[in-house]
Amino acid sequence: MQTATAQGAAMRFIMLVVLIDMLAVGIIVPVLPAIVGQFTTDPSEQARWYGVVAVSYALSQFVSAPILGALSDRFGRRPVLLLGFCGLALNFFTTALATSLWMLVASRIVGGAVQANAAVANAYVADITAPADRAKRFGMLGAMFGIGFILGPVIGGVLGGIDLRLPFFAAGVLALANLAYGWFVLPESLLPAQRRPVDWWSANPLSSFKKLVALKGVGLLVGVLAFAGVAQFSLYTVWVLYGSLRFGWGPTENGWSLFAVGMVSAVVQGGLLGRLLKQFGAQRLAMAGLVSSSLAFLGWGLATQPWVMYAVIFANLLGAAVSASLQGLVSAAADERTQGQTLGAVSSLNSLAAVVAPLVAAPLMATVSHLPTTDWRIGAPMFFCAVLQVLALVLAVLHFRHQARRNPPVSPQPAA
Repeated sequence: MQTATAQGAAMRFIMLVVLIDMLAVGIIVPVLPAIVGQFTTDPSEQARWYGVVAVSYALSQFVSAPILGALSDRFGRRPVLLLGFCGLALNFFTTALATSLWMLVASRIVGGAVQANAAVANAYVADITAPADRAKRFGMLGAMFGIGFILGPVIGGVLGGIDLRLPFFAAGVLALANLAYGWFVLPESLLPAQRRPVDWWSANPLSSFKKLVALKGVGLLVGVLAFAGVAQFSLYTVWVLYGSLRFGWGPTENGWSLFAVGMVSAVVQGGLLGRLLKQFGAQRLAMAGLVSSSLAFLGWGLATQPWVMYAVIFANLLGAAVSASLQGLVSAAADERTQGQTLGAVSSLNSLAAVVAPLVAAPLMATVSHLPTTDWRIGAPMFFCAVLQVLALVLAVLHFRHQARRNPPVSPQPAA
C-alpha cells in the first residue's frame, strides 16, 4: 500500500481521468438517439434501432470487460486505461462520420471491445485504498461520473443544437486529451509483486460470474447488481426518447435534464456519501437507496409535466448512493491480487445488464410511442424499471439477513 501522500496524489490523478472520460461520454448522450433518427422513418423504428446500437456496444463490452480486467491484473492498470482512451476516440470519430446505421453499429462494437475504463478505474482505486475506505472512494469516483454528466450533456445539447455530429468530434478530442494525460502524468497503481498471470480460461464473462458469486460475502448481491443494473441501463436507453415523446424535448432540453441527474449524483457521492455511510453503513444505505429509486421510477412514469421530472430527480438523493455502496461491499470480499478481475466481473455484469436493458426497454418504448402524451401507459418503461428495483431490494434484504445469521454480533464478555 502506498503512503498517504502518494495515495492522495494517485487518487487525484484517477479522478481527473474519470472526469474527462465521463465528460466525453456524457457529451454524446443527448444526441445519439437523434443521430439514429436520421436513418429511420418514424419514432417506433428509431426506438428499435437505437436499441440495436445500444446492444451492440454493451454486448461487445460484456465479452471484453473480464479480459481487460484480467490484463490489468497482469500488466497494470495504466496500459489498459490508455487502450480504453484510444477505443473511445475511435468510437466517437467513426460515429461522427457515419453515413449509415451499419457504420453506427460497427463503431459501437469496436468502442465497446476496448473500453473498460470504469472497471479498471475502480480496480485502480482498490489498489491504493484500504478495504474499509473503498466505498467512500468509489463514491468519489462516482462523483466524477456525476460531474461528467453535469457538464457533458449540457455541452452536448448546446453543440447538438448547432450540428448533431459536432458533439462526437468534441468527445473524440476529449478522449485524445485523456490519452495524452494518462501517457505523461498518470502513475501505475499495481505493484509488480501484486500482479499475476492471465488465466485465459477464466477471463470470460461466465467464469467471472462464477468466481464473483463464489466470493465470501457476495452471494445474492450479484442478483441485486443485476436487477439494479438493468433498471439503470433501461433508464439510460429510454430517457432521451421518453423526454422527446412525452414532452417534446430536443437535445438542449434533454441535456439540461441529464445535467440535473448528474448534479444530484455528484452532490451525493462527492459530498454526502461519507456521512451517509458513517451514519447508516453500506448495507442499510444500499437498501434505502433501492427504495428511493423504486419510487423515483414510478414518479417519472406518471409525470405529465416536465417540472415533475426535475422534482423527482432532486428527491431521489439516496438512489445515487446505491452503486458505490454495493461496489464497496463486493470489493471488500476480494483480495488485492484479484481486484481487477473481480471489478472486471462487476463491469461485465453491468455490461450484461446493458445488453438486456435495450432489448426490453427500447421495444417497450416503441410499443407505446404512438400513444397520446397524456396517456399513463407511455410511462411503461419507467414502471418496468420500478419493478426491477423492487426485485433488487427483495434480494438485498434476503442477502443481508442471511449474512446476519451467518455472522451474528459478538456479545461483549463481562469483566472478570
